[in-house]
Amino acid sequence: MSHSPKVSIVVPVYNAAPHLARCIQSLRTQTYKNLEIILVNDGSHDTSLTLCHVYARIDSRILILDRHNSGVSATRNAGIAVATGDYLQFVDSDDYLPPNATQLMVEKALDVDADLIIAPYYRVVNDKITLHNFILDERPMDTVQFAKNLMDEPASFYYGVLWNKLYRRSLIAENNIQCSEELQWSEDFLFNLEYIRVAQRFCAIQCPVYYYVKNKTSLTATAINPINVMQIKKSLFEYYKDLYINLGLYDAYKAKIYKYIVASAEHR
Repeated sequence: MSHSPKVSIVVPVYNAAPHLARCIQSLRTQTYKNLEIILVNDGSHDTSLTLCHVYARIDSRILILDRHNSGVSATRNAGIAVATGDYLQFVDSDDYLPPNATQLMVEKALDVDADLIIAPYYRVVNDKITLHNFILDERPMDTVQFAKNLMDEPASFYYGVLWNKLYRRSLIAENNIQCSEELQWSEDFLFNLEYIRVAQRFCAIQCPVYYYVKNKTSLTATAINPINVMQIKKSLFEYYKDLYINLGLYDAYKAKIYKYIVASAEHR
């Protein structure tokens, strides 16, 4: 590639020692080399921070932020605040990337001048790996086209999470988009809804860019009860509704938007 924009990869790290080496190695060995790997230690009690320092000594692209425990949203926000890349990517510390993940997304972003690249991912449960994908068309989309696709699977990880996407950092900085530190769940989906409002060009690719490792002890698996989820969905719903009203799609998609409130997030 003649032009290699820098990509900042933000990794929140909290008591992640058993999986952290696999995660960091998958970032260090990306075929795309112009990276800034931001490891944000969120007050870990295990050897996570030590591991981060071991890798930082052998890879000058690694930057470590060490913070008091403040939760995944505040941790991601701290990473976003110091990032200097043209693009932003997010990775969770118990997950990992295929070797060409970043390259595939950057090449497509440059090729079609996209503000957001979205990609399929693998879900890993013990030894079982399944592929998850929704948008099968690789032509660029405007906001209305992307929002129509989003309506087909409003509760899916594919649209909701941060880690199967590539973002233009300048849009996040100019619009002060952050992860909500109030929400315990779906804070990443709110981030995406806010980003969709300011992004103008979207594109899907067909190659999986992420291995999402289903972790029974994660916050989402342990701390969330159905009542909390309903309350959070109701507050998110207002953002959702505003987005579709602004795009002139609300009347046509009202029923689907309401379906989101009751859609199960289990298949995410």
